[in-house]
Amino acid sequence: MADPRTLSLLIVEDDLALQRQLKWSLDRFESQTAADANAALQAFRRHPTPVVTMDLGLPPDQDGTTEGFRLLEQLLEMDPYVKVIVLTGQNDQSNALRAIRLGAYDFLAKPVDPDVLALCVERALRLRELQEENRRLAMQGEGALGQLITRDPGMQRICRTIEKVARADATVLLLGESGTGKEVLAQGLHEAAGRAGRFVAINCAAIPENLLESELFGHEKGAFTGA
Repeated sequence: MADPRTLSLLIVEDDLALQRQLKWSLDRFESQTAADANAALQAFRRHPTPVVTMDLGLPPDQDGTTEGFRLLEQLLEMDPYVKVIVLTGQNDQSNALRAIRLGAYDFLAKPVDPDVLALCVERALRLRELQEENRRLAMQGEGALGQLITRDPGMQRICRTIEKVARADATVLLLGESGTGKEVLAQGLHEAAGRAGRFVAINCAAIPENLLESELFGHEKGAFTGA
């Protein structure tokens, strides 16, 4: 089953009646709405969505396109991969070309056919999912996690967790039976985190207990025989 977050979108439309109509026609998706650029940016910051449908004529320039194009640029600055579908009555070719040139995914002229819009949203969501999957695979292939070949859902969840915790400045303890791949995951965590220094694996079981501390952290001369 698809992650609900991948089936969400933001609808930006200042005409409240049309806004409700769009939300109803796209009721198969989880959607949030906004009536102007500021509300849209606030909603997108709180709950980023993979797809945005937006009108170009937004307050205070409902009869123009200034606010719409500015919002398009701001959304793409916040998330270069967001798929923005521009809906507008300003359906001249120059606006269409400018929207696409700025990075819009598609351009539909009002009145919009609900079936065409739903199909466009579905295609945008699918493209976003493929891009996310490609980035995830590329990220795994760059480090030690790329050496781990598995189709097991449990191991794939562990790899995704490793990628998430790698961004945090925290100590991580990996537990598991011998031969389950703890060292490979530890090296993947080290490389994904971009930590300075070389990854060093130590077999603690092969070091006598009374020498483990000095082996890891050093010792002073004369602390014990042979030191």
